[in-house]
Amino acid sequence: MAAPLSDGERRKQISVRGIAGLGDVAEVRKSFNRHLHFTLVKDRNVATPRDYYFALAHTVRDHLVGRWIRTQQHYYERDPKRIYYLSLEFYMGRTLQNTMVNLGLQNACDEAIYQLGLDLEELEEIEEDAGLGNGGLGRLAACFLDSMATLGLAAYGYGIRYEFGIFNQKIVDGWQVEEADDWLRYGNPWEKARPEYMLPVHFYGRVDHTPEGVKWVDTQVVLAMPYDTPVPGYKNNTVNTMRLWSAKAPNDFNLQEFNVGDYIEAVLDRNLAENISRVLYPNDNFFEGKELRLKQEYFVVAATLQDIIRRFKSSKFGCRDPVRTCFETFPDKVAIQLNDTHPALSIPELMRILVDVEKVDWDKAWEITKRTCAYTNHTVLPEALERWPVSMFEKLLPRHLEIIYALNQMHLDRVAALYPGDIDRLRRMSVIEEGDCKRINMAHLCVIGSHAVNGVARIHSDIVKNSVFKDFYELEPEKFQNKTNGITPRRWLLLCNPGLADVIAEKIGEDFITDLSQLKKLLDFINNESFIRDVAKVKQENKLKFAAYLEEQYKVKINPSSMFDVQVKRIHEYKRQLLNCLHAITLYNRIRSDPSKSFVPRTIMIGGKAAPGYHMAKMIIKLITSIGEVINNDPCVGDKLKVIFLENYRVSLAEKVIPAADLSQQISTAGTEASGTGNMKFMVNGALTIGTMDGANVEMAEEAGEENLFIFGMRVEDVEALDRQGYNAREYYERLPELRQAIDQISSGFFSPRDPGCFRDVVNMLMYHDRFKVFADYEAYIKCQGQVDQLFMDPREWTKKVIRNIACSGKFSSDRTIMEYAREIWGVEPSATKIPPPNLPRD
Repeated sequence: MAAPLSDGERRKQISVRGIAGLGDVAEVRKSFNRHLHFTLVKDRNVATPRDYYFALAHTVRDHLVGRWIRTQQHYYERDPKRIYYLSLEFYMGRTLQNTMVNLGLQNACDEAIYQLGLDLEELEEIEEDAGLGNGGLGRLAACFLDSMATLGLAAYGYGIRYEFGIFNQKIVDGWQVEEADDWLRYGNPWEKARPEYMLPVHFYGRVDHTPEGVKWVDTQVVLAMPYDTPVPGYKNNTVNTMRLWSAKAPNDFNLQEFNVGDYIEAVLDRNLAENISRVLYPNDNFFEGKELRLKQEYFVVAATLQDIIRRFKSSKFGCRDPVRTCFETFPDKVAIQLNDTHPALSIPELMRILVDVEKVDWDKAWEITKRTCAYTNHTVLPEALERWPVSMFEKLLPRHLEIIYALNQMHLDRVAALYPGDIDRLRRMSVIEEGDCKRINMAHLCVIGSHAVNGVARIHSDIVKNSVFKDFYELEPEKFQNKTNGITPRRWLLLCNPGLADVIAEKIGEDFITDLSQLKKLLDFINNESFIRDVAKVKQENKLKFAAYLEEQYKVKINPSSMFDVQVKRIHEYKRQLLNCLHAITLYNRIRSDPSKSFVPRTIMIGGKAAPGYHMAKMIIKLITSIGEVINNDPCVGDKLKVIFLENYRVSLAEKVIPAADLSQQISTAGTEASGTGNMKFMVNGALTIGTMDGANVEMAEEAGEENLFIFGMRVEDVEALDRQGYNAREYYERLPELRQAIDQISSGFFSPRDPGCFRDVVNMLMYHDRFKVFADYEAYIKCQGQVDQLFMDPREWTKKVIRNIACSGKFSSDRTIMEYAREIWGVEPSATKIPPPNLPRD
């Protein structure tokens, strides 16, 4: 963000933040005071900063309500096809500023709050992040909701209202320590509970096959209570809904059974049912087959499908026949998008409802299910694929197991007819994996039960077709698509980098906010000296502001004129934070061996959470903090190099660090990062990328020109060739003296003098079982970093590359991604119609 404005500037600034009309300012003040008094029951003498935040949040929320009601009314009348985005994660971050931006209220609120003697930014900092996600997959869902509302689609996000989101990360003695994220402690002003739409969800029980049909009986019931959060589009008066379910025990829970009168025990046992929505599983790209997680997956699916079908039946132009069995039109009115395999149970659950409850013929039900559902694959890592034990299903969801067996039989009969005698193909393609423990392969279930399957970047979609689902692609190639991920420019440019957004708007107008491809027009200004100066100035201001934040929050002093070299993402071996560490150590050793030589000063910042059970990831954090400890306290290094671990990386911290970054590190082993979206955020915010040809980096290089990124290392073909040949880490260790020195230092305890053996597991992994081939890319990476240094020494040329990157980042808007889903998967057209605002009569 830009440096603080003077009072005069603040008042006259009319920009992409919305024009502050005097009437609006007076209205905001009045509403703020009213909420402080009537909602919070406080006066200015006893109100705390948190009270002021809540008063402002309620004031802003008031502006959503009329539009929200009107949008839903509009959908009821027009009865468009509805899009249901099912995800176990929605990583929303903070809501206040995003709502002000999308409603064009930011300047009015800023001015009103200023007149009340308060500071808007200070109030914004009080809001808790809604951390209902782990990383990329959950944040993508949040960006998609923003784009669907901005494009006027009748879309709904459905998920779980976790009482505890992703843990808060504390660093203690250099180690990660997890703390529960009690984000609802003070209440959530953005949600509205809807107890009138509470729905039952069934578990356990047994299946009766009767002449009247199949019955699932003797089940345990848990109630699903919906909480609705408004999702505003950008200045189009559309407000969609994210509906999150919370688990409630029914009032007769544990009291119905031949209970011998332990009433107190029975009431205490309600917790067992309500634990379903207690906590987000903190794994990223890793499958942990816990029964509670399977319960969460079925819970969201069962509640959501009941809701979808209720809405389908009651819609104005829905079924008019009294028996309500006309489900033929269901796929014309409903699209269900499965965000990874986590909501895969939608497929057998929709079959169960259609066949057992609505008495639709089996083959017809299967056709309806396939035409309704579509599946997005998010990873190729085998350890991330969901494979549930059949025994767990047998107990928890007996009817769904029967349905899955029947669907699989149908599927295998078809494959056998097309490939007679190919037993191995049947084994490879089965939804049921045979073995010591029979398992259900949820990805295979998704592929057979969907009309469209997509990867999330071109290279990833190719890998999906040519390896992960090769057999399925040969069977039905028309099913497979690519939808390259994107990010919302509202949060990731306008909100987090208003200085840059202003400089851009000055040159090309404001239309880029909803049509990011217009950034191409900046190519005309690539040699414009004043524009080059303005872009560099905004970056410097963002760096100063972030340096001040770091000093205030974490007491670390950094050199704001150094290169801000940033790698922020979940800690995982495949993301290769270890490669970054080896570069830091190499740089350190070069400084020590010739302290008088001039070096390009760098501040290396690494941030991200490790899954609590992932030992190696936690060791990587300890290594980063240990390296920092040594380097940052070595007097011969001075200002030339700092290594900082950014504690508790989350959406609200990303919004601060990304606009301040000079260099973005995207260095996963080629073929492992499905897409990445952080890479796009850095690009649009004026950082240059050092990266491998992996995920969306490939398309970024294609858009901006490979010479405008720092691309290094093995391509997918090279990795495959090295696998065939056999990767031998020792060979690199012997051949590259700087690599050997770095590894010997880690190994000998140079970075852990009080516990010399601390990192033996890390070294042992790197030397003997490194699946991600860190050493194989070391030499190319170090050389490439040298080119980064060279360019950074020429600020004008560096900034010209920055401008070219920004100008070429338009493809990576989630608006473009969602348009492609809408047209090519959901069969709907985005609508430019602006619903009339609440203060105008309707049509």
